[in-house]
Amino acid sequence: MAATLNDMMERLPAERRQKVEVRAEELVAKELTLRDLRKAHDLTQEGMAELLDIGQDSVSRLEKRSDLLLSTLRSYVSAMGGTLDLVARFPDRPSVVLSGLAGLTEDDRSTKAKSKPRKRIDS
Repeated sequence: MAATLNDMMERLPAERRQKVEVRAEELVAKELTLRDLRKAHDLTQEGMAELLDIGQDSVSRLEKRSDLLLSTLRSYVSAMGGTLDLVARFPDRPSVVLSGLAGLTEDDRSTKAKSKPRKRIDS
């Protein structure tokens, strides 16, 4: 009989099992959709709409979009208490965090995160 993942995890030493679980969480976190991110913060679409001062239907449309303005995405993440960073990765160079997009500097970002997000959300 083939061993299940749970069986294999139970056989691992506690320290190794914890490392595997942490790494699994990291991998899952890299692939979250906006909907998944909202749910991970225990927010409903209605709750998110209230934070963004928009309608629930707008949150639904926003979460289904594959193309967003950076300012819209930044507002969405900011409403949950996070910050948005844009990183450019190249095969032959170190990663670069892009700044100054949409006229925001690091100082502006920290100020924006504390203020209420803009009402306009592209749809």
